This record gives sequence, C-alpha cells and structure tokens, in this order.
Amino acid sequence: MTAINALTGRLKTMFSGNTQQSNNPAVEAFTFGDPVPVLDSREILDYIECARLQHWYEPPLDFNGLARSFRAAPHHSSPMYFKANVLTSNFIPHRLLSRQAFRRWVLDFLVFGNGYLEQRTNLLGHSMKLEPTLAKYTRRGTDLETYWFVQGWNQEHEFKTGSIFHLMEPDINQEIYGLPEYLAALNSAWLNESATLFRRKYYLNGSHAGFILYMTDTAHSEGDIKNLRKSMKEAKGPGNFRNLFMYAPGGQKDGLKVIPISEVAAKDEIFNIKNVTRDDMLAAHRVPPQLMGIIPENVGGFGAVAPAAQVFARNELEPLQARFEELNEWMGEEVVRFKAYEVLEAGTV
Repeated sequence: MTAINALTGRLKTMFSGNTQQSNNPAVEAFTFGDPVPVLDSREILDYIECARLQHWYEPPLDFNGLARSFRAAPHHSSPMYFKANVLTSNFIPHRLLSRQAFRRWVLDFLVFGNGYLEQRTNLLGHSMKLEPTLAKYTRRGTDLETYWFVQGWNQEHEFKTGSIFHLMEPDINQEIYGLPEYLAALNSAWLNESATLFRRKYYLNGSHAGFILYMTDTAHSEGDIKNLRKSMKEAKGPGNFRNLFMYAPGGQKDGLKVIPISEVAAKDEIFNIKNVTRDDMLAAHRVPPQLMGIIPENVGGFGAVAPAAQVFARNELEPLQARFEELNEWMGEEVVRFKAYEVLEAGTV
C-alpha cells in the first residue's frame, strides 16, 4: 500500500505540473528539417554499378525512367526531336541504312546515350542491311563482345557476335554503357511537369474562382441568408461564371465582403518555375530559343534567327554528325554521309 500511495502521489504531481504548464505555455521553436535532394533517395538518378544479371550487364540508370521522362516537358523532348529532324534531313540514304532506320538510331542515341545497329548478313556473310535495335531493351554481354535484347526476365535474345555496332556517349564513371548529356537537366524537366500538373489540377479544382463570402451586416434576415446560400449553390456546376444580384436595404458599406481564396502570388510562381526550368532544359540541350519557336518576353527578343542557326549547326550538329560517322570505321565503308548545309548562307538550317 505504501508503494501504491507513493506512485499515486507522483502521478498527481505530474498531472498537476502539466495543467500548470498548459495555463502558461512556453515559447517553443523547431524546424521541419532540410530539403532532401533527389540523389539521396531511390530515384532514377541513383547511380549504381552496372549490375550483372545472367549473361548481361544492366545499365547504371533506369532506361525505363529515361523513356518516361522523355515527354515530361515540351522543352525536353522538342530539342531532341529537332536535332533528329535536322540530322535526318541532311542524311544521304545508303543501301544498307535507310533514312527511317537512321532517324530511329539518332533518336535512341539522343535519349539514352546509346545507339545500336544490327548488321544483318546473308548466307555468304555479305551485309544486307543495318537495322537499329531499341536501346531501351538492348544489353551488353558480360564478355563485352556479345549483346542481348531483353524485354523481360524470361524474354531474351542473343545477337550474333560481332553483329552489333554500339555508339555510346562516354560516361565518366563506367565504360559499359553510355549516358545522355542532359541528365543534369532532368530535375528541371520533372519540376516543369509538376508545375504543369499542379496548374491543371488547380484549375479543375475550381480554386481559381474560389472565395469566402463574409457577411456581418445585421440588416439581413435569416430568410435572406438562406436565399443567398441557395443562389450560390445553384451557380455551381455547368454554366458557371454567372452573375449574382443581391439587394440589401439599409446595409452598411462593408457589411458584405468577398475574400478570394486563391493566392495570386502562387499562380505567378508557377510561371516563374516554367520559365526557369525551360531555360535549364534548353541550356542542357544547347538549342537556341529562337529555333524552338519560343516567343520572347522582352522587347529586344532573342536576336536574329540566321546567326543562331549558323552557330547551332557549326557547334552542335556537325559534332553530332562526326559521332554518327564512326559507323564508317566499323563497317569499313562510307555508309553515313551528310549533305552540306548549303542554306546556311541564306540564313536558315
């Protein structure tokens, strides 16, 4: 009994102390923690080694994630389509490599940093055609000489040894697979997509037209308030943006107020995010904005299109052409050839 009485006394003291603290609350300061970077979580940008699975190596990044991110933002996919279109238009078709096959090869290389061509031969070993294989599913063998086409854990196809030409964008961390140049701009592409989706949901939610009707005027009767509530409910749904008339005899100037819910600053921030992320993506792809059909916001604009097109062709397209001409060394003949940019003097690409 003595122990029970002592415990009861302690509990009474604890509860009485909490009650006293609730009457005189103390100042408390705390933080919610620092922002967590994407690289610290299990996301697409997690950089692991090329894991060995059965007969091949897995890429260091999730190629399925790169494929889904390809169309995350218009200024992420459009520059790659633009480069592929210009390169294809200047490509001279070859009996082994058609224009359509070349375009598929170019697009795979720009999106995944890897482009594969399968050399198909006849019974005599003579080359018949070069056919691109989807970089999303092509894997390099553990002997680094063979290649596999893997769509699932139970769907695999081994290509003939020596029949695959692998064009890769070199990576600084490993030499098995290439990686695209735009990886640093992926966060901007995802943020741009998130801002667009938020804006869309924001509009569909109706928050752009939401408000609080604040009434303090005592001149209104309960029946008037019910009629006003009924009229506002009937104004929702199809055919909104209707006008509402209210007659309040004897009411005061501030007896009826409309307080908007939507935050104008938040809407403006969305446009800032869109513009900043757009610039990041264009910088990563190195495409001048005047070639992308972007309308300038300032009076001076982006400058003349002709000089921008000339610099872009010289500094970006010609180096890309040189990369695809590496196939000629592997084949032992000139398969990839490009027309000269004759229209550069006229000021267009």
